Amino acid sequence: MGAAPLHGDGPVAPRPERIPDALREAIAVLAPHRLGEMEQEKNETLVMAVAQNSLGPIRMFLLRWAVVAEIERHPETARRLRRAEQVAAESADPDLARRAVREAGDIIRAAHRELVA
Repeated sequence: MGAAPLHGDGPVAPRPERIPDALREAIAVLAPHRLGEMEQEKNETLVMAVAQNSLGPIRMFLLRWAVVAEIERHPETARRLRRAEQVAAESADPDLARRAVREAGDIIRAAHRELVA
């Protein structure tokens, strides 16, 4: 499991704006199986934001789903992440699982860097 750059493959969609509707539209196209998860997290985030009287949870929600969209825009990168997550969850070999966790973290951090650069 070698860490490759985030964009070893080209994007299949433009980067969405970091606003709820744009991110939801992007996830609907790029990872429709995750829409339910996104909606549930959005509802939980709104409750948390009200309880804390803070926009922080909403900002974190938008960043998290922007990272998901950034990864999913690059199909090979998304496949690498899913493969690493699967190995990390299922491997009986602790060293292999650790390498897979590192690979997944590298992919997620690279997507995050793309968005905050």
